[in-house]
Order: sequence, then C-alpha cells, then structure tokens
Amino acid sequence: MLVFKILFKNLFRHKLRTFLTIIGVAVAVLAFGLLKTIIAAWYYGVQGSAANRLIVRHAVAFIFPLPISYQDKIARVPGVTRVSHATWFQGTYIDMQHFFPRMAVDPKTYFKLYPEFLVSQQEMADFLRERSACIIGAKIAKQYKLKIGDIIPITGDIYPGNWEFTVRGIYYGKYEYTDQTQLLFQWDYLEQQLRQVTPGRAGYIGWYVVWIDNADNAAAISQSIDNLFKNSTAETTTETEKAFQQSFVSLSSAIITAIEVISYLIVGIILLVLGNTMIMTARERMTEFAVLRTLGFGAFKVAGLILGEALVISCLGGAIGLFLTFPIIGAVAASLSNFFPVFKIETSTLLMIISLGIIVGISSSIIPIHRAVTIRIVDALRQIE
Repeated sequence: MLVFKILFKNLFRHKLRTFLTIIGVAVAVLAFGLLKTIIAAWYYGVQGSAANRLIVRHAVAFIFPLPISYQDKIARVPGVTRVSHATWFQGTYIDMQHFFPRMAVDPKTYFKLYPEFLVSQQEMADFLRERSACIIGAKIAKQYKLKIGDIIPITGDIYPGNWEFTVRGIYYGKYEYTDQTQLLFQWDYLEQQLRQVTPGRAGYIGWYVVWIDNADNAAAISQSIDNLFKNSTAETTTETEKAFQQSFVSLSSAIITAIEVISYLIVGIILLVLGNTMIMTARERMTEFAVLRTLGFGAFKVAGLILGEALVISCLGGAIGLFLTFPIIGAVAASLSNFFPVFKIETSTLLMIISLGIIVGISSSIIPIHRAVTIRIVDALRQIE
C-alpha cells in the first residue's frame, strides 16, 4: 500500500511534465491508430473479393476495351456458370470533388454475379424496365440525399455529352466490407448513344466478370479463357477478383509502405518521449531511491515504483489517444467515404494500441530501473538534486 502511495505522489510531483508527456503519448497513439486504419482501408476491396469470381481484362492494360462478342465465347468455357460485363464510365457529378465510381453494366446478369449487392425485386424490375435508369449504393444515396425517382446529371469525359440517369434502385451491402458507393446503369443505354454519336466506339465493354463453379479450378479456367483470344487483336488476362483488386492496391504500394514506416516511427517517438521523461525523473530522484534502499526497500520495490509510473503515464496517454481515435476516424471516414468504402478501426489495431501502451511503458523504464537498482547507495547519496 505504501508503494502505491509513493508512486502516485511521485507521478504528480511535476504536474506539467506529466501532463505534457501524457498528451504527447495520446497524440502519437492517435496518429498511429489513424495511419493503421488508412492502411487497412486500402485492403478492404481485397477482403470483399469472392473466390468464385474471375475478372477478364485486356492483356495490355485495364484501360483498353474488349469486344462484346467475347461474352458468348467465355460462357462456353467448361467451368464457367455465368458471365457479365462492366465498363468504367466516370464523368463528373457536380464537380471533380464529388467522386464515386460510375459504371455501365449488363443489367440482367451483373447483380447475379454480385449477390452481396442487395436490391429489392421491385426496384430491380423498375431498373430493367427503363433504359436510362440507374441503381446507386446506399452510401451515395445518404451522402447526396438522393431517393428513388431523382435525376442524376453527369457530364461525360470518357464518353462526352450530358447524361441523365434516373434513380430506380438503391442497393445495400450484405457484408460490412461491401462497397456501397457505386452508380450502376445499363450498358445498353451507353451502347445506344455510342452507335448514334461515335459508332467506332460501339460494341466494346471494359471487362468481363465470370462466375465459376469451383474456385479450385480458377487457374485452369483462367488459362482456358485466355487461350481463346491468344494472338487476337485484343488478347486477355484473366485473374481472380482478389488478384485483380490487389493489382490496384499495388499501384499505391509506395504510399502504403511510407505510411507503414511512419506509423512505426511514431512508436519510436512515443518511446523516446516517455523514455526521456522517465530518465529525467529517475535522475532527479536517485538520492531518494538510495534512501529507500537504506530503509529496507529492495531492488524489486524500487523498480516497481519506476515501472508503475511509466505504465500509468503510458497507459493513460494511450487510453486518451484511443478514446480520441474513434471520433477522428469517424470524421475522416465521412470525408473519404467515396475513396474508401470502408474506413473503420479494426480490432487488430485496437489490440496493437493496447499492447503498445504496455510495451512502451515497460521499455521506457528499463534504463532508469537499471540505473536505480545498480548504483551504489553511497554514490547515489552524494548526488545533489
């Protein structure tokens, strides 16, 4: 009991120093949690991939289109159960700041390959009935306060012109990581306009989505599909949806690596801040520790005083940082929802932060503990504070 009383007396002997150290740890923990969440958000698209879905794209680059005539040929490949397609449309809604994915899809098959997109039967029927109709994700509907029947005007860039789409459905995600930020409209509508304005661009799609009967045969089926179009004017590359998503993540690998490095540098900063505080504290109290040892306090109790103080400061700062992390991440998620469909702190990050508080507390006390328990009592008593 006496040890705890001394510990808390020492803890607030220099109130300003203790306060600033706790704040420093809290800010560092907050930054660490935010950076780790950003890294995790980059990989949520990979987590949402289905093992039975393959993506067929142009072998040269994703931006090159594929002939619509490929669809029937792909459908006849053994192991393929369904085939659909999508085309990146993009365009501008309001202005360039309001970005979200906009794609032309095969209306009759696309949603069958993405069962995690939940749409009511009535809304799907309305979508199929109207060529200029679209279905939007629930997050987009909420962000822009859109409802069924609203008109969404889009200024085309890849496909020039002024386009208008009528909202006939709002889809929800079956899973937490399901992307709910897309606008999907009928490819037939795009094709009709292209035939009238730029016939040379008609008859092409962006990529095919293929559902296979057995995920274990993905490599063999992918090879069979690519062999169909070998030496053609538009050769293909077929890969699992997970590999396809990872290829996009790899484009930002340098950024992700930099963020990862910074997050661990922050751990070092926390250790330096707290370690410096504990070394200063131990040096100032070296004479007191010598007196305690003279009075019968063993090395274990002296070490406990230093370790306890370091752990209290570290864990308190970590707790404050963790508490602040949730509203900060919520605010960031709201502003980046169109770029990161899922932006939330993961359980693994929470556990890392909790572990970090304990590990940093222990690590920062090692040097002062060693000094306090190994210095000769007579030498410590000679020191003048």
